[in-house]
Amino acid sequence: MLKFDIHFKDGLARVGTIHTPHGDIETPAFVGAATRAVVKALTMKEMNALGSQAILANTYHLILRPGIDLLKEAGGLATFNSWHKPTFTDSGGFQIFSLPNVKISENGVKFKSYLDGRNFEMTPESSMQAQWAIGADIHMAFDHLAKSENRSDMEEAMHRTHHWLDRCVKEHQRLDDLRTKHGRVTDLEGDPHGGLRCGGGKGPAGPAQKLLYEQYLYAVVQGGTFNDLRAESAQYCASKPVDGFGIGGVFTADGMAEMLQTVNSILPEGKPRHLLGMGQEPIDLFVGAEFGCDTFDCVGPTRMARNGSLYTKDGRINIKNAKYTHDFSPLMSDCNCECCKNYTRAYLHHLFKTDEITAKVLASIHNEYFVVHTVDMIREALKDGSFQDYKQSFLARYYHS
Repeated sequence: MLKFDIHFKDGLARVGTIHTPHGDIETPAFVGAATRAVVKALTMKEMNALGSQAILANTYHLILRPGIDLLKEAGGLATFNSWHKPTFTDSGGFQIFSLPNVKISENGVKFKSYLDGRNFEMTPESSMQAQWAIGADIHMAFDHLAKSENRSDMEEAMHRTHHWLDRCVKEHQRLDDLRTKHGRVTDLEGDPHGGLRCGGGKGPAGPAQKLLYEQYLYAVVQGGTFNDLRAESAQYCASKPVDGFGIGGVFTADGMAEMLQTVNSILPEGKPRHLLGMGQEPIDLFVGAEFGCDTFDCVGPTRMARNGSLYTKDGRINIKNAKYTHDFSPLMSDCNCECCKNYTRAYLHHLFKTDEITAKVLASIHNEYFVVHTVDMIREALKDGSFQDYKQSFLARYYHS
């Protein structure tokens, strides 16, 4: 099982360390969203320099491009993108179920590539195989995200997620047995479901991939905005032999605290919890940490950065606005990122107005640094007992209330 040490607790909140084959993650921690094996506009060296402890890649996007066979040939994600610290992979369920014309059955999901129209089928087994090939330390089980917020749809999706979790656990254990016995796995060896199918046919097995380190599986809690369904899902996931938990699906801003309190009061204390896709709004990080989440990921910070929407302690600003034309102060005077240490608001404004690529790079460095270090400060505040004061002062200044 994945080793997770808890050093300090305050209610549901905790400070801990997740030990992975590629290093430790001090929690709570913000995980960089490297959807297509890259955090947009940033190199892995820049991610490391700004203090990121881990990244999360997306299985759906990686099976489309560059493809699992190429990742195997490269030796896995770490050697492909030169990130040698801890890595998570999302199963891709959220993205697949957001596509048009998805065909859902108990076996899995059929969909077309938005790149070239090829037909794909993703099953719990093939999701596990793809994630093992990617080589992340921590995988998310393949889950069903309901497109509708209707209760009956949410309940159906939750039960399917639970059935698929059982299959993910079985396949994960099969692949780990192959790794333990032979030091390598092949994607189709002994798999009755036929692996990841492309173009309507099963196709031959790819080359065996050498895997000498452990990989770990998180169950995903679903249930949408219905707390009784969230409680049922948490109980089901908690009963399974998994290493940790992702909390996925849809949330409401005013209901997230209650939902997390419900879920994390049920999930076993000694296993880590990841809040999927949350972190664009700083309040989500504070609420998540306060109610028992250990790691977070979100594409929002860098997506906003590329559009000129930048974090400051006094709230977000649009650096494209004319008032920054002659503003020769740093974006934030007390920020230690490379952008704030070396450049002014006027320069950033100029870069955006002239559509320079460097604008997106510097803005992304700042926004990612801001979120990573906000969670770092939450961790320190939990350790020294000042969390509630830090939360109140930060949020009052940021949201002007």
